[in-house]
Amino acid sequence: MSVLGKRLDEARKRKGLSQERLGVLAGIDEMSAGARVNQYIKSKHAPDSGTVERLAAVLEVPVPYLYADDDQMAELLLVFHALDPEARNNLLETLSKR
Repeated sequence: MSVLGKRLDEARKRKGLSQERLGVLAGIDEMSAGARVNQYIKSKHAPDSGTVERLAAVLEVPVPYLYADDDQMAELLLVFHALDPEARNNLLETLSKR
């Protein structure tokens, strides 16, 4: 399983979505949605950039999360993504002072 496949599957499970439902919500044809998402997860096929963006939007994760090969970086991306803009700016200011 690729990093993308691993992250897709983790995020899908966190959202409580089936592979088919994720695919349908991301705009994949209903007849092939489950199979296509399964192929992305199992790394048999790679989604194009537009599909990745739609999958990330449905899963409410930033696109870079889906490509993060380090688990701590992936978690950091999720935490940062969940912050409001002011909290993001405050965090960045605090970190840049170090």
